[in-house]
Amino acid sequence: MSPTLDQMREAQRALEAPMFSDLVGDIEVSFEFFPPKSEKMAETLWQSVETLKPLDPRFVSVTYGAGGSTRERTHEQVVRIQNEAQIPAAAHLTCVAATREEVDAVARHYWEEGIRHIVALRGDAPDSEAGYAPHPGGYENAVDLIKGLKKVGDFEISAAAYPEMHPDSKDRQADLDNLKAKFDAGATRAITQFFFEPECFFDFRDRAAAAGIEGEIVPGIMPVMSFAAVQKMSGLCGTAIPHWMEGLFEGLDEKPEARQLVSATIAAELCRRLYAGGVRQFHFYTLNRAELSYAICHMLGLRPKADT
Repeated sequence: MSPTLDQMREAQRALEAPMFSDLVGDIEVSFEFFPPKSEKMAETLWQSVETLKPLDPRFVSVTYGAGGSTRERTHEQVVRIQNEAQIPAAAHLTCVAATREEVDAVARHYWEEGIRHIVALRGDAPDSEAGYAPHPGGYENAVDLIKGLKKVGDFEISAAAYPEMHPDSKDRQADLDNLKAKFDAGATRAITQFFFEPECFFDFRDRAAAAGIEGEIVPGIMPVMSFAAVQKMSGLCGTAIPHWMEGLFEGLDEKPEARQLVSATIAAELCRRLYAGGVRQFHFYTLNRAELSYAICHMLGLRPKADT
């Protein structure tokens, strides 16, 4: 999908403007958290929710551990966020280590609790070396899961997309075909795996449009908390790390404050360039820390809503 003349002019203005000064805050954001493992981590999570709430997120989501290992903690946090923080909350659900009946029961429970949004994922095997295999009697993959969830209730469903191709896909076309099947099955939007070059997203967006995918595709943004951790995650999910990135984090392992400044700068510049290309929705992988995501949203012109 080629940019329009207006988009090109807007992009030129954004690139020529001092820092982020011309951005008017016309973006929509969502945030992802993971379920805490301790009381201290739960406190940190809730502080992050309260910090980000004034930015009026479209929704926040809570992840789901491999093999359903965090099922109860995920449920607890999703319900609390929706009821106490009064933010639309989305629960992650996967196909791993559960029958269809078990997954459907969890989904029904969410529906009864007033949760109307599910992030539907195939999920990864608890033993990463063994590779993924459908659970006996379970949903085969994300497409199958989405179809099943739509039978349970009229959920809003977010699915996953992979700008650099899912590691298990045989090629890029098969990956796009699978994404289209998710939308055809009832997905509302797709949220991408994290990436670090704006061209990666733009190329993927164009290829998706050419493949007949018309649904909303939201870029997933990962502010770097630890470069070593990002290297590990990138290796597992097939995300390319730009050659220049390692040098920017070199020597900052023991300097967390400086590392945060560098991380915020990199992620904000990525978002600025995505914005210049017409992107207005962003999904932030917060790792349960609000500061970086809040700072990036601020630089993109987003300000707290007076009534939140």
